[in-house]
Amino acid sequence: MPILHHDMMLRPSLTRSLPLAIALACLPAQSASADQPKPTADSAMTVMSYLSSLPLQDTDRSGGDGSVPKHDTNAYSLPAKNLSFDQRLSFSVGNSFFKSPWVIAPASTTARDGLGPLFNTNACQNCHVKDGRGSLPVEGDPSVGLFLRLGLPDSHEDSWSDEEREFRRIAGVMPHPVYGTQLQNAAVPGIEREGRMQVDYEQVTVTLADGEVIALRKPRYSIVEPGFGDPGAIALSPRLAPGMVGLGLLEAVSDETLLEWADPQDADGDGISGRANTVWSLAEQREVMGRFGWKAGQPDVRQQSAKAFAGDMGLTSNLVSSTDCTPLQKCEALPDGGEIEVDDNVMDNVAFYSRNLAVPTRRDIDDPTVRQGEQLFRELECASCHRPRLTTQSGGVAEQLAEQTIWPYSDMLLHDMGEGLADDRREFDASGQEWRTPPLWGIGLAQTVNPATGFLHDGRARTLLEAVLWHGGEAQPSRDAVVALPTDQREALLRFLETL
Repeated sequence: MPILHHDMMLRPSLTRSLPLAIALACLPAQSASADQPKPTADSAMTVMSYLSSLPLQDTDRSGGDGSVPKHDTNAYSLPAKNLSFDQRLSFSVGNSFFKSPWVIAPASTTARDGLGPLFNTNACQNCHVKDGRGSLPVEGDPSVGLFLRLGLPDSHEDSWSDEEREFRRIAGVMPHPVYGTQLQNAAVPGIEREGRMQVDYEQVTVTLADGEVIALRKPRYSIVEPGFGDPGAIALSPRLAPGMVGLGLLEAVSDETLLEWADPQDADGDGISGRANTVWSLAEQREVMGRFGWKAGQPDVRQQSAKAFAGDMGLTSNLVSSTDCTPLQKCEALPDGGEIEVDDNVMDNVAFYSRNLAVPTRRDIDDPTVRQGEQLFRELECASCHRPRLTTQSGGVAEQLAEQTIWPYSDMLLHDMGEGLADDRREFDASGQEWRTPPLWGIGLAQTVNPATGFLHDGRARTLLEAVLWHGGEAQPSRDAVVALPTDQREALLRFLETL
């Protein structure tokens, strides 16, 4: 089953003293730069003192100059405030392609035909509800916003040939020979759908220090009604469609800035070993740093978009010229929308739209309880992975994205989140237990935008507290520290997260 890449990776501590952490929560923020590298093993500054010195967020503009003060159901759907008039027109065109449904070929609507043969949905917006997170499946209905990534389990890797290993280096995963890399629960006439995802939950309880009992949902995933026979050994990794805001800003942060916090060998001895995923760029035909997707398996917004067109809707493009159909499924015998179904103009506009969705401004930033929770976030070492502040590059990126100070609360690196979230499905360098730190900006509005969504990579957490309690691996000490907090401190921490 998939690991749950939570939405908030908490951070373990080397020698944490909870009373000290609570006491330090009342100390004023220092003026240290949030963009400087973490302390190393040779540094006189300890991890804890470094984190406590990070400045609190001093602006409500989490997404820089493009931030928009929108906090209702449309909070994620507005263009960045600093777009020009012409750019807003491009944004609107991209929005149209993002929302409009594709149809089965052949059709009179040749610009939008070619859906399938196997697919999960017919429009981007169906997964990313109002440009936010996907909806959890309702019993009996096909899942759209939550789907299953597939592959051969990591345990099979020892038997792979050199050719198979090289294929996996380029593709990132070893596809299942029959069902490919994603379970498609819909199909055009003339072919069976691949099957249906079933989710069963087991209840797990956690008792907090104040006696409150929290019931967590531990999911178990399976494929029912398989259209092409029993899949046998297969890795199942559920993925909830993530929110779309701020993607262009995250793309505009340099590799060097992100790698400042990478510590694959845990040289500073703090228990955290964040590292970059190395993925294959289809445009550049070389290995680059991954930064998008739950496991940082895609290098940029355009490739992420092209992969979604191919995997979710069965649509080809110049960047991704094949879909997830396998030879045994014989999709080539069915009508298509042409050799390239998503032309470069459509891809350009969808990528522009995706890059320039505005990050909503923060709320109640100066509230004393919120400030207390924000300081606790640092003292409990959550900020070790959820890096508060980043700065985008000055050159080589679009003008509206350049030299922006942003507050995404992510280091964009991979971290081991423990057995409880493991999915036994490697993606490029990311193991079954590793997940990218997801950005937290806008997370407090996720269920305002879509009440049917959840938190973590598969939506199992119904609240932010549940998401915290699922943290394991490198984040286990920070998770345990949250469990031990007195009620008022825990509520302050959650209040802070709700304002992001």
